[in-house]
Amino acid sequence: MERCPWCLKDEIYIKYHDTEWGVPVHDDKIHFEFLVLESAQAGLNWLTILKKRDNYRKAYDDFDPYKVSLFDEKKILELLNDKGIIRNRKKIESSIINAKAFLKIQKEYGSFDSYIWSFTEGKPIINHWKSIEEIPSKTPLSDKISNDLKKRGFKFVGSTIIYSHIQATGIVNDHITSCFRHKDLSHYYL
Repeated sequence: MERCPWCLKDEIYIKYHDTEWGVPVHDDKIHFEFLVLESAQAGLNWLTILKKRDNYRKAYDDFDPYKVSLFDEKKILELLNDKGIIRNRKKIESSIINAKAFLKIQKEYGSFDSYIWSFTEGKPIINHWKSIEEIPSKTPLSDKISNDLKKRGFKFVGSTIIYSHIQATGIVNDHITSCFRHKDLSHYYL
């Protein structure tokens, strides 16, 4: 069984690849979780974040955007002392700012899911990459979403971070064509 080669370094990576990456997400809490984690990843690697994911779930009230939007200076200091997460003040503060902006999008669109999927008219983009070298780190679509999120007040949502988000949440299928998940996920696109 062939997999995308990026996941072969670690069992956590393999499990994430085989069960989550590229599966279309329609749950706002999961969208928010990925936005927080992908922003935290900036300048780091995804495996580092995956290993800290359970700690993030505890520290971030199971990624409830409303609860995160209420985090105050006392909570920020608590998070800065939490060795189980990335202790970067700007990233922590941005997660709170993003929670507030996330709630505004939910109010405007009914859900963040409706908003993010509107960029592809509710349909996943199925790419047919033969190697991971072909996969871009950003695209005109991620540029467009990133720019819109920034206009809405989001932080740490550059085009590369947003491309990671739409890959992870199945808005884009970037499994290489020889990977068993590329075909497995095709039933989501019918």
